[in-house]
Amino acid sequence: MTTPSRWLIALLFCFGIGGALLSSKILAATTLLIAIAGMVIGYRKILYNNGWDKPKELRLLHFAFWFFVLVSTASWAMEGFSYEGGKTLGTHARFILLWPLLLALTYARIGATTVFAGTALLSVSTLALLSAALISGHGSIEQLLNGRFGGGINPIVFGNIALLGGMTTLTGGIYFLYTRRQSAGFLLLFLGAAAVVVATLSQTRSNLIALPVLLLLLMPLIGKRLRIALAFVTPVILAGALISNDRMAGSLRNLMQNNNPDPGIAIRFKVWDQAWQMFSENPLTGKGLGGYGRGIEAAVASGESPEVLLQCCTGHAHSDFFNVAATSGVPGILSWALLLLIPLALFGRHLFSTHKPSAHLAATGTMISAGYFLFGLTEATFNRTLFLTFYLLSISGVAAALFHELSASYTGRRSVKVSATIITKNEEHHIAECLQSARLVADEIIVLDSGSTDRTVEIAKRYADSVEVTDWPGFGVQKQRALEKATGEWVLSLDADERISPELGREINHRLAAPDADAYKLPWAVTIYGARLDFGRSGRAPLRLFRREGVSFSDALVHERILIPKGRKTKTLRGRLTHYTHRDFGHSLEKSAKYAWLGSLEKHRRGKKTRTMLYPTLRGLMTFVQVYFIRFGFLDGAVGYLTAVTYAQVTFNKYVGLWTLDRRPSCSDRE
Repeated sequence: MTTPSRWLIALLFCFGIGGALLSSKILAATTLLIAIAGMVIGYRKILYNNGWDKPKELRLLHFAFWFFVLVSTASWAMEGFSYEGGKTLGTHARFILLWPLLLALTYARIGATTVFAGTALLSVSTLALLSAALISGHGSIEQLLNGRFGGGINPIVFGNIALLGGMTTLTGGIYFLYTRRQSAGFLLLFLGAAAVVVATLSQTRSNLIALPVLLLLLMPLIGKRLRIALAFVTPVILAGALISNDRMAGSLRNLMQNNNPDPGIAIRFKVWDQAWQMFSENPLTGKGLGGYGRGIEAAVASGESPEVLLQCCTGHAHSDFFNVAATSGVPGILSWALLLLIPLALFGRHLFSTHKPSAHLAATGTMISAGYFLFGLTEATFNRTLFLTFYLLSISGVAAALFHELSASYTGRRSVKVSATIITKNEEHHIAECLQSARLVADEIIVLDSGSTDRTVEIAKRYADSVEVTDWPGFGVQKQRALEKATGEWVLSLDADERISPELGREINHRLAAPDADAYKLPWAVTIYGARLDFGRSGRAPLRLFRREGVSFSDALVHERILIPKGRKTKTLRGRLTHYTHRDFGHSLEKSAKYAWLGSLEKHRRGKKTRTMLYPTLRGLMTFVQVYFIRFGFLDGAVGYLTAVTYAQVTFNKYVGLWTLDRRPSCSDRE
């Protein structure tokens, strides 16, 4: 695949997002074509062959989408493969295209400009639909103001997507102004504001709930004075939108005068009550994808619910939450939450990035996931094909663009001296690659060896600036010795089985061009048995890079800590610190036993005690749950399971060892 193919994929993305409201077929066709391109890219391993460092965040995003489909499939199977459930599953199954979409859009190297071009086209199409309605004579301005404008589709779908399009276009306008593209910036600001106004013509109540939240998400992107102004303007905008929304205004008047909600809201309350009853009856599995509709029909037949529900509410419960609760139970609620919260967390952590393209893309992704959460409170967005496909393409596009921009942002040159310190013993298999990778960021490399009997010292002398052989006093003391020999303003403390990846090296050099913290944690990427683990044990980010002044190591025999003076700021980098923790399973057993016993001795030295065998057992189980489930170790497959079991065994052995140290036999016992 070549440069023209990259341009084609980027154009398809823009047309797909931009044409979503013009025709659902445009959105569906472009999404499918991009996904097919991604399948080809994945089959040929084009990205991997070019050294793509697959972000673990994208794998987590992929899991959220696949888990939603998996739960839906299980719900359909458990209800007996009904026809109605099969149609719903057919809609949900589109989410399996996320990974090929991510591959294609990553290959196309789309960035902030491409994403905001797509949202601008969406705003243009929103205005075009309004203009077409006025020109064709299908509606006067007065009729549009008094009715519900939907651009030829469901007004709820139109209003929600038009609102997202308008707000993300406003975000793009701010981005272009920051990057000194004034004409494009003001044009997008106008298009975005106009699209938001048109979205209010849909008279969609959920828009009024989402609008203030989306406006507040603009705050991280603007200056302090504009933030204050936006904080005051947001209630005014909301009040204006509320006054102009006849449906909401009428609902409020009816509630205040008659103390009753209007019929539309009353029906929703009834539907939600029925859905909750279905969930209460089957909390673990729900009624199945087709079971909700059958439940409503049964409730109407028994006289429990009004017949009007048969006309409006047999397809879904008009709420994503109540719908998944009724159809899929607790697993459904979890899958819906992950589908929204994982993207929200992924994008939200970059909202305050100093890199403008990344911050504006993060705001865009946060708006989309937060918007769908708020829309989903009163509408079943993931049961509507257009809603679901738009979420799929927009999230994949913004995610691919964000990580492209983050990677491209590491352009700074390090302005401080860095000393790398490594302690070794019999590491001839690792030391050369470790030191070569350290040279990516270090001006000085110091190696302290503890009496190696292999070629470790000989190899180290080829790459390091200083190599010394000493005794072995324990991990903490030995690393402190190495630290005292460092002359750099900053220190990078590595283990011999760790590597600085090229991406991490560029990030470190960029950060140290103008440090924004006094110490940095480097996320692990544990690599064992031919697999790189992105989760589980790799969920940790050990402190490795720090400003040298005032820092020391604890004197622990194992699992030493870096002691940073109070008041200093610590941050976590994105790049991965590759950790070749075991050569083979035999080495794993040997190393695990060593670390477990050293851990026992350290805890005993500090006066810790274990009084029963129950405590080591519970700690071992807790370690397994933490590594395998809480840190998503199951996503690393069989190696992830083996790693979780291994670390659970280490924890168990450590506390059992402590238990035995408190029961050493006395002299009289030996006699």
